[in-house]
Amino acid sequence: MILLKLKIKVSDLLGKYKKNQKWLCDVTGIRPATVQNYYYETIKRINVDDIESIYRAFYELDSTITIQDLLDFI
Repeated sequence: MILLKLKIKVSDLLGKYKKNQKWLCDVTGIRPATVQNYYYETIKRINVDDIESIYRAFYELDSTITIQDLLDFI
């Protein structure tokens, strides 16, 4: 059985678009501690609404972004 790990690439996208965690909190309404957990990939449970909000925030910056730019199985 092959186990895949989900990589949440919030830190990569923040770096690519030169944004910080505070910006992401402000535009998504997600708590700073939760954004930090996504950033460091220490989140225990993924909230679908959070992922949708994060995706929309980056989509506003770049309409060519796909969900694979945010989430990846490794």
